[in-house]
Amino acid sequence: TLEQLNVVTEDQVEVSEEKKSIDVMFTPTIPHCSMATLIGLAIRVKLLRSLPSKFKVDVRIRPGTHASEVAVNKQLADKERVAAALENSQLLEVVNQCLDTREE
Repeated sequence: TLEQLNVVTEDQVEVSEEKKSIDVMFTPTIPHCSMATLIGLAIRVKLLRSLPSKFKVDVRIRPGTHASEVAVNKQLADKERVAAALENSQLLEVVNQCLDTREE
Protein backbone atom coordinates (compact mmCIF):
# COMPACT_ATOMS: atom_id res chain seq x y z
CA THR A 1 0.00 0.00 0.00
CA LEU A 2 1.01 3.64 -0.23
CA GLU A 3 1.30 3.71 3.54
CA GLN A 4 3.63 0.71 3.55
CA LEU A 5 5.84 2.49 1.01
CA ASN A 6 5.76 5.69 3.13
CA VAL A 7 4.19 7.55 0.21
CA VAL A 8 1.44 8.74 2.54
CA THR A 9 1.84 8.82 6.31
CA GLU A 10 -0.42 10.16 9.03
CA ASP A 11 1.92 13.05 9.80
CA GLN A 12 1.60 14.22 6.17
CA VAL A 13 -2.17 14.68 6.51
CA GLU A 14 -3.65 17.81 8.03
CA VAL A 15 -7.37 17.99 8.79
CA SER A 16 -9.10 21.22 9.76
CA GLU A 17 -12.75 20.79 10.63
CA GLU A 18 -12.94 24.52 11.31
CA LYS A 19 -11.77 25.37 7.78
CA LYS A 20 -13.40 22.22 6.37
CA SER A 21 -10.19 21.28 4.62
CA ILE A 22 -7.91 18.29 4.22
CA ASP A 23 -4.31 18.80 3.10
CA VAL A 24 -2.33 15.75 2.08
CA MET A 25 1.37 15.77 1.25
CA PHE A 26 2.67 12.64 -0.39
CA THR A 27 6.19 11.43 -1.07
CA PRO A 28 6.87 9.62 -4.34
CA THR A 29 9.06 6.54 -3.97
CA ILE A 30 11.80 8.06 -6.16
CA PRO A 31 12.49 11.64 -7.39
CA HIS A 32 11.59 10.74 -11.00
CA CYS A 33 8.54 8.59 -10.20
CA SER A 34 6.43 8.45 -13.36
CA MET A 35 3.35 7.55 -11.30
CA ALA A 36 3.36 10.72 -9.16
CA THR A 37 0.41 12.36 -10.91
CA LEU A 38 -1.60 9.13 -10.86
CA ILE A 39 -0.84 8.61 -7.16
CA GLY A 40 -1.94 12.16 -6.36
CA LEU A 41 -5.07 11.78 -8.47
CA ALA A 42 -5.95 8.50 -6.74
CA ILE A 43 -5.50 10.09 -3.30
CA ARG A 44 -7.70 13.03 -4.30
CA VAL A 45 -10.42 10.76 -5.73
CA LYS A 46 -10.42 8.53 -2.64
CA LEU A 47 -10.88 11.56 -0.38
CA LEU A 48 -13.55 13.14 -2.59
CA ARG A 49 -15.49 9.87 -2.60
CA SER A 50 -15.09 9.34 1.15
CA LEU A 51 -15.71 12.79 2.59
CA PRO A 52 -18.72 15.10 2.67
CA SER A 53 -18.66 17.55 -0.23
CA LYS A 54 -18.21 20.49 2.18
CA PHE A 55 -14.51 19.58 2.60
CA LYS A 56 -11.86 21.20 0.42
CA VAL A 57 -9.24 18.62 -0.55
CA ASP A 58 -5.68 19.63 -1.39
CA VAL A 59 -3.17 16.97 -2.47
CA ARG A 60 0.46 17.91 -3.10
CA ILE A 61 3.89 16.36 -3.42
CA ARG A 62 6.03 16.95 -0.35
CA PRO A 63 8.53 19.72 -1.21
CA GLY A 64 11.88 18.53 -2.51
CA THR A 65 10.85 14.91 -3.15
CA HIS A 66 10.14 14.91 -6.91
CA ALA A 67 11.87 16.33 -9.96
CA SER A 68 8.57 17.62 -11.43
CA GLU A 69 7.03 18.71 -8.13
CA VAL A 70 5.78 22.11 -9.35
CA ALA A 71 4.18 20.74 -12.53
CA VAL A 72 2.51 17.80 -10.77
CA ASN A 73 1.20 20.03 -7.96
CA LYS A 74 -0.18 22.44 -10.55
CA GLN A 75 -2.05 19.60 -12.28
CA LEU A 76 -3.44 18.23 -9.02
CA ALA A 77 -4.62 21.68 -7.88
CA ASP A 78 -6.44 22.44 -11.15
CA LYS A 79 -10.05 21.33 -10.64
CA GLU A 80 -10.81 21.48 -14.36
CA ARG A 81 -7.83 19.27 -15.23
CA VAL A 82 -8.77 16.78 -12.53
CA ALA A 83 -12.38 16.71 -13.76
CA ALA A 84 -11.23 16.23 -17.36
CA ALA A 85 -8.89 13.42 -16.32
CA LEU A 86 -11.73 11.65 -14.55
CA GLU A 87 -13.90 11.93 -17.66
CA ASN A 88 -11.31 9.80 -19.47
CA SER A 89 -12.73 6.29 -19.00
CA GLN A 90 -9.34 4.57 -19.34
CA LEU A 91 -7.70 6.83 -16.76
CA LEU A 92 -10.68 6.48 -14.44
CA GLU A 93 -10.36 2.68 -14.68
CA VAL A 94 -6.69 2.92 -13.69
CA VAL A 95 -7.58 5.19 -10.74
CA ASN A 96 -10.28 2.73 -9.67
CA GLN A 97 -7.78 -0.12 -9.85
CA CYS A 98 -5.43 1.88 -7.61
CA LEU A 99 -8.23 2.25 -5.08
CA ASP A 100 -9.37 -1.38 -5.17
CA THR A 101 -8.65 -2.73 -1.70
CA ARG A 102 -9.73 -6.32 -2.30
CA GLU A 103 -7.14 -8.99 -1.60
CA GLU A 104 -6.41 -11.26 -4.53
